[in-house]
Amino acid sequence: MDIVKVTFNDNTVHEYRIGTLFYDASKDFDMENIVGYKINNEVFSLDNKILEDVKIDFINTEDLIGNRIYKAGLKFLFLVALQEVFNGFDVSFEHSVPRGMLGIIEGHRILTQEDISLIKEKMCKIINDNEIITKLNVSPKDAIKYYKDKNEYEKANNIQNISDKVVNLYKLKNKLNYFYSLMPYSTGALSKFELVYLGNNKVILLFPTTRSHGNVPEYVHYDKIIESFAEGKKWLDNLNMPYVTDLNKDVGNSKIINFIKSSELMFNLNIADVAKEIEKNRDIKFILIAGPSSSGKTTTTSRLASYFEALGYNPINISLDDYFVNRDDTPKDENGKYDFECLEALDVKLFNDNLSKLLAGESIKLPKYNFMTGLREYYKDEVKMTDKSIFLIEGLHALNDELTKDVDEKYKYKIYLSPFIPLSIDKYNYVSTLDLRLLRRIVRDNRTRGYDVIKTIDNWQSVRNGEEKYIFPYIHQANTIVNTALPYEVGVLKVYAEPLLLSVSVDSIYYEEARRLVDFLKQFFPIPGEYVNDESILREFIGGRYND
Repeated sequence: MDIVKVTFNDNTVHEYRIGTLFYDASKDFDMENIVGYKINNEVFSLDNKILEDVKIDFINTEDLIGNRIYKAGLKFLFLVALQEVFNGFDVSFEHSVPRGMLGIIEGHRILTQEDISLIKEKMCKIINDNEIITKLNVSPKDAIKYYKDKNEYEKANNIQNISDKVVNLYKLKNKLNYFYSLMPYSTGALSKFELVYLGNNKVILLFPTTRSHGNVPEYVHYDKIIESFAEGKKWLDNLNMPYVTDLNKDVGNSKIINFIKSSELMFNLNIADVAKEIEKNRDIKFILIAGPSSSGKTTTTSRLASYFEALGYNPINISLDDYFVNRDDTPKDENGKYDFECLEALDVKLFNDNLSKLLAGESIKLPKYNFMTGLREYYKDEVKMTDKSIFLIEGLHALNDELTKDVDEKYKYKIYLSPFIPLSIDKYNYVSTLDLRLLRRIVRDNRTRGYDVIKTIDNWQSVRNGEEKYIFPYIHQANTIVNTALPYEVGVLKVYAEPLLLSVSVDSIYYEEARRLVDFLKQFFPIPGEYVNDESILREFIGGRYND
C-alpha cells in the first residue's frame, strides 16, 4: 500500500493513501469552512487527489481567494435553493454592499419574509446534506452552445471572448452554472451566511469577510448606495449596455468613443447636480468629502470646486491631512507604529476652532503639514469667510460627526464618494467595486510611486482595515453619494494593469490574487488610453495624455 505524507499549515505531518482526496484530508485540520488549499501560493480545489508528498496550506474565508470561492459557492447555493422552493424563479446578483451582496429575485410574484425563510431553510438543508459541487471540464464550444440554448447569450459571449481552452462548469444537484471561480468541494463548507430581506424581492446575502474572523458581520443598511447603483444600472439599460459583452461589442465596432463621451458627460452632470443642490441652501459653508482609497477624491473635489466657481462662489480647499498633530504626538497602534489613520492623529480641537472662527467672521491662517519634518506649518495668507465662500474639506474622517462636533449641522453638507460600476458580467456575476478600486490603485501606485503589484496588494490590506474602521461606519451620515466610476474604465485600466499583474511570480503570496485579476480582465476588450479626455477622473490614475 503506497502512503504519502502531507504537511499542513501548522507543520503537522499526516499520512494518506495515494489517491485520497484533499477534501478528505481537510477533515483532519482544525479550520472552519475550508474551501481549497495552496501549494507554493497556487490555489487548488479540494477535489484533487493526493499523489505525492506535499506541503499545503488550507484556506477559508479569511484568505483573499478563499473568500471569493466561498462567495461564488454561496451564490450557487442560493440559486439552487430558490429554484427548488419556487419553481420558475431566478435571481440576478446586482452588486456588492458593505459586508454582502444584493440579489434581486425574479418571478411571477413578490415574495414575503416567510418565503425568504423557506429559501434559507432549503439552503441549510442542502448544507447539512453536504451535497458535492461537481466540476465539469467542457470545451468552450460546448459551453457556448449550452448557454445559447438557455438564451443566456451574455454568458456564451463571455466564454467566447475569454478564449480559454477548457471551461469549468459546476453542477449542484441538477443545476449547472459558471461563476468564473473555483468552487468549494461541497456545500458543507458554506455554513456561515445570513439573508436579509429588503422587500420587493430584494435580498442581501451576508457572508464572512476576510476581516470578520469567520463570522457573518451584522448588516448595516445603506439606502443611498443601493439607490446609486440602481440609477447607474437604469442609465446603462437605457443605452442597451447592461453587460460587459455589450461594452466589448462597442469596442469591436469602433463605437466606444461615443460611449466614453456619454459616460464622461453623465459624471459631470452628477457633479453639477450636487453643486446646484448645495446652492439651494445658503447656510451651507462646509462641504465634507470622504471616500475609500482610489475613489477619485482629488478629481471630484477639484471638479466640484470648478462648478462652484461657475456659480459665483469662492471655493477654498482644505485637506484634513494638514491638521495632523506633530509626528511625535501621533498615537501609536498595538505594534508601536504611528497610527496616522485614527481620529486622534488629527488636531480636532484646532480644526473646530478654525471653523468656528471662520463662521464668526474672523481671519485665520490655515495649517500646512510638512510631511518631511513631521511638523505643522502655516500658510502665509489669511483666510476669511465671505458671503461667497464655500470650503471643500476632504479627508478620511470627513463623515464622522466627531470631527466637526462644535459646528452646527446647518452649516455642513457631507458627500461620500465611491466608484460603483453597475456593469454586469452576466446575471449572476457583477463587476466588483473592490476590484475596480484595487486596479485603479495598482496603476496609480506604479505610475506615481514606482510600486510593484505585490507592494500595492500588501498595502491594500492595511488600507481596507482603515476604511472598515473610519469610513464605512459613517456612510449613513452622508447627505449624498457621488458615483465616481466610469462604466468603460476597466477596458482602459486593463492596458496598464495587465502587464503589471503578469509580472507577479509564483513565489509571491499574492500570485493567485494577481492571476485572478488577470482572469477578470480577460473579459474586457482593451480600450486605448488616448480615448480618455484630459479632464477625466480616470486621468487621476493612468496619468495625463503625455504621462505627465
